[in-house]
Amino acid sequence: MKNYYDLLGINKNASAAEIKKAFREKAKQFHPDIAGTSNDEAMRRLIGVYEVLSNPERRFEYDKAYQRFEKTSGFNYRAWLNEQDDPVSQSKLIFFELLHLEEEQAIALWRKNGGHNFLMEKYMDREDWMDCQYILAEELDKRGFSFDAFKLMSAVLAQERAKPYFKLFTIEIENYLKTLVKFRLMPQVDNETWIDCMETMINLGFSAKDEKRYRRSIADTLEKLRA
Repeated sequence: MKNYYDLLGINKNASAAEIKKAFREKAKQFHPDIAGTSNDEAMRRLIGVYEVLSNPERRFEYDKAYQRFEKTSGFNYRAWLNEQDDPVSQSKLIFFELLHLEEEQAIALWRKNGGHNFLMEKYMDREDWMDCQYILAEELDKRGFSFDAFKLMSAVLAQERAKPYFKLFTIEIENYLKTLVKFRLMPQVDNETWIDCMETMINLGFSAKDEKRYRRSIADTLEKLRA
């Protein structure tokens, strides 16, 4: 199964310039003007991979997570996980699929196991869970499930606040959540749920300026409910 580097046709030590060049060459193959709209999904995936590998912090996080699975390369780890029917194996399989560009399968597995009721943090090492949850949130958001993404990503940031893991990468998580709230979350939730989301943001330790904005949004939404 392909990983991010395989998709671009480069090795894991590729430079930033090599990553950019490989992306441009692949993009020519999948661009709608050349390949038609049937390759929209392939192009979306290619862009997602490039966004990760061209960002030093995100690339570091991907490499760190993927290395933990390379130790299982002596046999078909995916097939073995598929044969198991326990929450630990299901959690690992979701993560494995995400790291190997099988995002649709990962999302389907997550939903099959209960979605937000499937508490993967109970069945995975903390580092694996945080990496998995972050990637899963991104993929859900790309497919228009921004409320699902918000719930997953806010849980990751809450854990990061309690005990740093991502460290320098934390700013990426903060910005991602703020972008979700600003541009994509509101159309997917009712007023009561929006208030819950704003309360979540307030409790996540953002700046005083951000907190003021979220409190103002709560007040405005309460006015709508009273009207």
